[in-house]
Amino acid sequence: MKTADFNTDIPTLGEAKIISPLKRHTKPGEPLKRFVSDEARIIVDVQMDRIQANKKKIISFDQAGPREKIYFDPSKLKCAIATCGGLCPGLNDIIRSIVLELHHIYNVNAIYGIKHGLQGFIPEFEHDVIDLNTDSVSGIQNTGGSMLGSSRGTQDIGMIIDCLERMNIGILFLVGGDGTLMASKKIAEETEKRNLKISVIAIPKTIDNDIYLVSRSFGFDTAVDVATLAIKGAHNEAVAYPNGIGLIKLMGRHSGFLAATAALAQQDANFVLIPEVDIFLYGKTGFLQALENRIIHRKHAVIIVAEGAGQNLFDDHEKQYDPSGNVILQDIGVFLKDKISQWFKAKDLPVSLKYIDPSYIIRSLPANANDSVFCGFLGREAVHAGMAGKTKLLISFWNNHYVHVPMDASAGKRKNLDPQGRLWQSVLEATGQDTFFND
Repeated sequence: MKTADFNTDIPTLGEAKIISPLKRHTKPGEPLKRFVSDEARIIVDVQMDRIQANKKKIISFDQAGPREKIYFDPSKLKCAIATCGGLCPGLNDIIRSIVLELHHIYNVNAIYGIKHGLQGFIPEFEHDVIDLNTDSVSGIQNTGGSMLGSSRGTQDIGMIIDCLERMNIGILFLVGGDGTLMASKKIAEETEKRNLKISVIAIPKTIDNDIYLVSRSFGFDTAVDVATLAIKGAHNEAVAYPNGIGLIKLMGRHSGFLAATAALAQQDANFVLIPEVDIFLYGKTGFLQALENRIIHRKHAVIIVAEGAGQNLFDDHEKQYDPSGNVILQDIGVFLKDKISQWFKAKDLPVSLKYIDPSYIIRSLPANANDSVFCGFLGREAVHAGMAGKTKLLISFWNNHYVHVPMDASAGKRKNLDPQGRLWQSVLEATGQDTFFND
């Protein structure tokens, strides 16, 4: 992913003067290896040619981790956690990690769960606030969804800040995707305008793995795992019948990372269609002709399509938006299913077409082992950042390190799969699919 020049400085609420409770866990005379200095930095771009092209300024991120001195007095601190947007494997792991770190390591006892995302801050919705403790989060990592619930849609930022003031919240942890990151940025900016000492820490969430300056988002590993099961099923269905076709729609509104990675994890797919590469159906080099050629020669085919692929195929229409402001996409899965059926019917070539959409199953499942471990790190790093008085940041995994990314640098931007990059080129090699274009 190419990165532009941007500011990576992290705002703080003030000078950290309190000795961290973690110091008490260090044996006398033992080096304080567990603490990370504010001077520790992780270079953003490690490719030598890009570094040489930009010798005047090497951009780096603030390395995440516990600081030797913290800003908040744990005995007087109140924290709040909210999960927003669509469900994703690992949400409960994140909640549990934050609560356990605050309670066991920093001795914070006032931790509140805000029900149903940003709605939970607005009085008219009358959502309850949950007291979070070690008992309430026990075992939640084994269940999918979010114990706090979620919601979509924007809420009044001023009313959210009013609620935080009334509750005397010192650290707000928000878990969500691009819409949540934009809201988090506005909340942090409003707290600054009001001169409030509230740390706003975001943990990015998206199964699509498309958040800018985040190399890996939690839930993605689990999604790939489950997607491979759908691909296996589609392949088994396809080979079981004469001229069998398995069509799987996977998540990926604007980025094809899940479709591409799942295709490489379970190499049964013959065609992978992603948002970054336009699809053309007709003509000698169109997708449908290529599919027909595959059926004639191999008698079966498996197709993976990301939900945001092929939007160029739909007639111009007035865009509609969901409550979070996302464009409502046209259903490419059903569209392709109909077009494939029509094509082969016109050719008088019978096919057995099976359509699989596992999206909502994937979203609501518990995290797999890798994602669960990853969520634990993200939650702990978020707590360390908040306790140190840092604010207006998101916790990112970058160049094999956990780092603090300013919300200003990431919010409102998107990471896309590079059609010329190694991931997509590997998909083309693994599937053998043609490059489709209209002749």
